[in-house]
Amino acid sequence: MLWIGAGILLFAAFLLNQARAAEPILPLRLFKNHTFNITSLLAFLVGAAMFGAIVMLPLYFQLVKHNSATLSGLKLLPLMFGIISASITSGKWITKHGKYKMFPVAGMLIMTVALGGLLILNETTSFWKIGVFEFLLGAGLGLTMQNVVIALQNSLEVKDMGVGTSLNTFWRSIGGTLGVAIFGSIYASKLTGYITSGVKSLAVKDPAALAGATPQAFVALKNNPAVMTGFTPKLQGTVIHSYVEAFHIVFISAAPVTALGFLVALALKAAPLKSGAQHAQAMKEAAGEALG
Repeated sequence: MLWIGAGILLFAAFLLNQARAAEPILPLRLFKNHTFNITSLLAFLVGAAMFGAIVMLPLYFQLVKHNSATLSGLKLLPLMFGIISASITSGKWITKHGKYKMFPVAGMLIMTVALGGLLILNETTSFWKIGVFEFLLGAGLGLTMQNVVIALQNSLEVKDMGVGTSLNTFWRSIGGTLGVAIFGSIYASKLTGYITSGVKSLAVKDPAALAGATPQAFVALKNNPAVMTGFTPKLQGTVIHSYVEAFHIVFISAAPVTALGFLVALALKAAPLKSGAQHAQAMKEAAGEALG
């Protein structure tokens, strides 16, 4: 809480400084732009969901499926294909029809469904089933990320285009940073509780299953999953099931974030997409103002 408070105070001091600066890094007039505020919040929420998923899915493959780090990374390919295909398809549609609001709305909804679908993950879930929801999650990201930037740029004056676009990326990065930290904390705290309760239950049902397990081994297990190889098969199964339950809690926690993003996307104002000629004229006017 101390660091959160310090961060809020420093950000307030930064805004005060920007209000007085002759050439601010963050022009406060941008906050009067409805689309800037909505797209900034969307970028933050997308970043939290995206980075949270990208971190947790490889962990699942390594801890539950016992895949190598390399193979776990390769198993994120369906998510990447979803991002690429959705970005290209929606981009072509927007170029042709000039409308974009439906894509962030659909994207956040699809991401929510995909995160809910990832609750199917268990010790025996086949990769093709996981790949389907990975693809959907990627498609939701692809429909949202790029098109949020399009909506933002379409609402800004030429002079604010650069700072507005970079700020959108900044908010997405901040969302990703907080998302990884928060979801990681949820995962770690729940995992400890599930392992503790699982071991206690196993000790009652089958005390012999705890043979060879020491308090020191459970402490080391938090940082080195390889310690589990010294456990009995039943104890290994208990620990692996605890991993699965902890991942479920993370995905359950992430789904409301994207659901909130869906509601935020609904508030996005659908303005006609500016044509190339309009952008060219705006560039000329901006250049004239700079020279004159």
